[in-house]
Amino acid sequence: MKFGFWLPIFGGWLRNVDDENMPPTFDYAKKVIQSAEKWGYDTTLIAELYLNDIKGPEHDSIEAWSTAAALAAVTEKIEIMTAIRPGFHNPAIAAKMAANIDHISNGRFTLNVVSAWWEEEARQYGGIFTEHDERYERTEEFLAILKGLWTEESFSFKGKFYDIKDAKLAPKPVQKPNPILYAGGESPKGKAVIAENCDAYVMHGGTVDEISAKIKDMQDKRAELGKDPFASFGMAAYVICRDTQEEAEQELARITDVKESSAYAGFDDFVNKSQLEQQIKLQDYSVSNRGLRPGLIGTPEQIAKKILEYEDAGINLLLLQFSPQLEEMKKFSEQVMPLVESLKIEREVSK
Repeated sequence: MKFGFWLPIFGGWLRNVDDENMPPTFDYAKKVIQSAEKWGYDTTLIAELYLNDIKGPEHDSIEAWSTAAALAAVTEKIEIMTAIRPGFHNPAIAAKMAANIDHISNGRFTLNVVSAWWEEEARQYGGIFTEHDERYERTEEFLAILKGLWTEESFSFKGKFYDIKDAKLAPKPVQKPNPILYAGGESPKGKAVIAENCDAYVMHGGTVDEISAKIKDMQDKRAELGKDPFASFGMAAYVICRDTQEEAEQELARITDVKESSAYAGFDDFVNKSQLEQQIKLQDYSVSNRGLRPGLIGTPEQIAKKILEYEDAGINLLLLQFSPQLEEMKKFSEQVMPLVESLKIEREVSK
């Protein structure tokens, strides 16, 4: 199991808590990622939103790509997975930027391709936002251009959305044939595009049964296309680690006490502009990315055992959220990570 975390670029993950003691500043982000390297984390995911989806559109948030480039220069081994939304980017320029950050990081830069869901944000920032399936058609062309420029000496492409002629990109990325392309989607069109064009699949939080079914579905789609199985399946999850179950449940009650605020400004677009496999309620939305559904809530041993259930289901990358980030990440690295390994060893010995 690889342990990753979402970089805290919004000031937290809790829509019902105003101040989580994790400011949305580059200095704090740098402290988090450099500490995470020391504590044994493998990956960070940097979300790309130009408005603050967690605390409300009027609040501060950090831009993803400039942050990724800066952090690539001050880290040594952690994977930096950065989201990209085709409706906001020229694909040829994005390919050039990604190749450059891949060199800055010495081959640690990867992409999480997101076809977008927040129409109001696109309106404010001049992004292209069309009906659902057309967004994925654009993504498909976008990915073809990224891969073509990363691998071919001279590349041309003419499609419904893009027209590239005799484009040259040098230097190529460090990673061959390309930086890892992660993506997540739950609609039939989204899953078809991802199965055909991406390298790894990432999911919002879900129960073990939900996640197991999604993994099987995506591996079946890969097999039908004659492609190798996805090498990586990742899942978002929010962690509440306490000394007792009672303390963990008290914290859960505190953070899911829904309060009406601008933090829920994107809720309707998330529900209605996406095609979700599970119905989402306001309480689910209290924490980013359906992070409560996996149930990583309780004592260190309870959480470690639950993580092994997800590993058995096929998850090999957890993208974790914590609040406050530094303190809880450190506790998780000291109390949960070693338990996961020891429980795995015990299980192997008992076979």
